[in-house]
Amino acid sequence: MSSTSPNVAAVESYLRGLQDAICLALEQDDGAQKFRTDNWTRPEGGGGRTRILSAGAVFEKAGVAFSHVTGANLPGSATAARPELAGKAFHAMGVSLVLHPGNPYVPTVHLNVRFLTAGEGAGAIWWFGGGFDLTPYYGFDEDAIHWHRTARAACTPHGAALHPKFKQWCDDYFFLKHRGEPRGVGGLFFDDFNTGGFDASFAFLRSVGDAFLPAYRPIVARRKATPFGDRERQFQLYRRGRYVEFNLVWDRGTHFGLQSGGRTESILMSLPPLVRWDYDWRPEPGSPEAQLYERYLKPRDWANEATP
Repeated sequence: MSSTSPNVAAVESYLRGLQDAICLALEQDDGAQKFRTDNWTRPEGGGGRTRILSAGAVFEKAGVAFSHVTGANLPGSATAARPELAGKAFHAMGVSLVLHPGNPYVPTVHLNVRFLTAGEGAGAIWWFGGGFDLTPYYGFDEDAIHWHRTARAACTPHGAALHPKFKQWCDDYFFLKHRGEPRGVGGLFFDDFNTGGFDASFAFLRSVGDAFLPAYRPIVARRKATPFGDRERQFQLYRRGRYVEFNLVWDRGTHFGLQSGGRTESILMSLPPLVRWDYDWRPEPGSPEAQLYERYLKPRDWANEATP
């Protein structure tokens, strides 16, 4: 393949391998449960492989999904910013994961890496998208710094301007407009990416995908044995409500999956098994719960913060 022609088979091979590698590492970190695998097909074209781990020693629910779907018309969620693509046939493939740990001191986390093509033949348009973001319930500077420095290291070899741009995009995207607050401490988000041709763009996607485990696993190792009680558990369940609200109201990936007739069980695997909402709840001033809002749910240049 040339540097500008997309190699769809190579992208699919990488994404399947990424799903395998992540699931193996998470099983090792959990130590108690294994992933269940569901292979599924989509009547309109394509299918996928959804893997779910439930009731583990570390992960209360972990979903890691690969999908490759095709269709005759791109869904509205994919053409809202690109109206010229409306009505075009498409291929969409990606790996998406959301991990909901049981211990409130271990953050929830999200990763998505994807590849889309619109149209056919010489006139086809293609692009990559994705990123990862971290949603702590109890914040720690060293965790946020490590997360963002790993994200920066994934971007830097591909251009010095990428990390600031995609870090800001993540802060802007994972924001609950109806609440006026970020979902977490951010990370990376990018879309419509085809800079430098296929080979360079694909290399960047792999760099982001490969950075996920080094970014997240050290945080899990540090926090998974932290003692907690009912207070921390109830706060975790309350804050999980924000995760649900974002994924159902704002997330373009959720909208794309539902609008494209995807497999509902796989699309909604991102939702936690337990969650709560309390009317007009406010954290106690000076509490660790208040610190989440005051220090961690505010965009910061974490990669350049001094290590504690």
